[in-house]
Amino acid sequence: MDQKFYIFSYLIKDIKMNQEFLSLNDASQWATEYLNRPVTSSNISYLLQYAKIKKYMDKLTLKINLRELKEYYDKSVNKQNKWKEKLGHDLNWSLSFSNLRESDTTKHVHRLHPYKGKFIPQLVGYFLDSHLNTFKKKVFFKEGNVILDPFMGSGTTLVQSSEIGLHSIGIDVSDFNCLISKVKVGRYDLVRLDRKARDICFKTREFSQKVFEDSFDEQLKEKLNEFNKKYFPNPEFKGNVWKGIIRNEEQYGEEKLKQFLKENEEFFKKNGTKDKSNLLSEKEMNNFLNKWFSRRVRQELFYYIKLLREIVDEDLKNVLRIILSRTARSCRATTHSDLATLTEPQIGPYYCRKHKKLCTPINSIVKHLIRYTYDTINRLNEFSKLKKNVFSSVIHGDSREADIFGEIKKQNSEFYKLLINKRIDGVFTSPPYVGQIDYHEQHAYAYELFDIARKDDKEIGPLFNGQGQKAKEEYVEGISKVFINICKFVKDDGDFFVVANDKYNLYPIIAEKSGLKIVEQFKRPVLNRTERDRQPYAEMIFRMRKK
Repeated sequence: MDQKFYIFSYLIKDIKMNQEFLSLNDASQWATEYLNRPVTSSNISYLLQYAKIKKYMDKLTLKINLRELKEYYDKSVNKQNKWKEKLGHDLNWSLSFSNLRESDTTKHVHRLHPYKGKFIPQLVGYFLDSHLNTFKKKVFFKEGNVILDPFMGSGTTLVQSSEIGLHSIGIDVSDFNCLISKVKVGRYDLVRLDRKARDICFKTREFSQKVFEDSFDEQLKEKLNEFNKKYFPNPEFKGNVWKGIIRNEEQYGEEKLKQFLKENEEFFKKNGTKDKSNLLSEKEMNNFLNKWFSRRVRQELFYYIKLLREIVDEDLKNVLRIILSRTARSCRATTHSDLATLTEPQIGPYYCRKHKKLCTPINSIVKHLIRYTYDTINRLNEFSKLKKNVFSSVIHGDSREADIFGEIKKQNSEFYKLLINKRIDGVFTSPPYVGQIDYHEQHAYAYELFDIARKDDKEIGPLFNGQGQKAKEEYVEGISKVFINICKFVKDDGDFFVVANDKYNLYPIIAEKSGLKIVEQFKRPVLNRTERDRQPYAEMIFRMRKK
């Protein structure tokens, strides 16, 4: 009798455990059904990593507490409901694309290089492709049409047009933006590109290993790991910050940082190079590079550039420039939370708000260089299988005065003939927002590395102009001049789709000044933001036509 009771009790306990605790995959499936949107095991792992929920172990098997997971997602749903109340009920919530995974919004070449202020490809595809739904009741474009983006940025419109089967033209005043876009839509001998990219990557690694001593970085990593285990245990510390048990996170972090630096004062004095005779001259390096990169990173970057100069094929060289630029961005001497917007150089260890422990800036590009080399080739290869046989042209110029057909004629006579016969069918673009981003400054490292001329003074609505009345008036004038100019190249019945966070209600004025009329508006919430300020906002997609 006792034995039967014991077995029965064990079964009941096991059933209860199975009901309350889930495996990683089961938690993913449960969350997907509960939220009615895809939730991957990686999403659940993220919650564990950042102590949003606790980690449990059952005989060395990772388990998720179902009640805690439900509480977390209920809070998220409540937060989104509050956002809906704040942003209004006239929004098209399907245009938030909040159901998508990050891998969907950064597919193939869309993640070839970081770019602040770009829209997600699904928003472009929504209006350019041939699907219909409750909100989109008309197909605006068909295969073979020509789409123009006069504020091209990193080329999202061009990439999506190529995937759908539309010819496209992009214009941008930033030479580096044009470089990113050209690389994304270019056609390559991928076998040759792969061979050259690997060769230049591993030669850079050989140079670094020959000149610099790795033992310092390895020892520093070990010291940080031991210190973090003691004073920033994972996930307990993150959980205590998340729950508010540690009320002054910054103060605690700074105190422990001082302690770590004091305990290792002698160790930091020993950092040096292994073979100084092979160091490259730094006379050509400007103040920006000296300020934002460690000595070793500067040397590695310039060695790679030295190898780049030997390459004759300009298209191949451009791909390698993008790989190096992406690497350089990740290896700047700054904190992990300030990569998008630089504040102050960070040379040594620091308390990291993002990872809730002591971190240190990257002191070598090699690991990132290898990873981004393989990643870039894979993404270009993936996109090469998807894009249609269409024209994609990039114009470096000012959209207020660009002779679009004249520039295309210089680049591609076949595309020019097509344009002359049928003109441009429509526009899909997202102009800069008033006083929000300095588009040249976000890639300052790339302009300095590759000695590219900047045209900050040609930007419309830059951050450095602010958001005062004069800035708004200049913005209206600038955007209107763009639309007036491009109207000369677009069909009379062409559709202009303009994505804008028009909180100052400037676009009705812009449309009037440009000889356009707003015929339809789509209002969408912007929820999935990567910046530290994650407050959602609503933006408009204006559909305009010539009067």
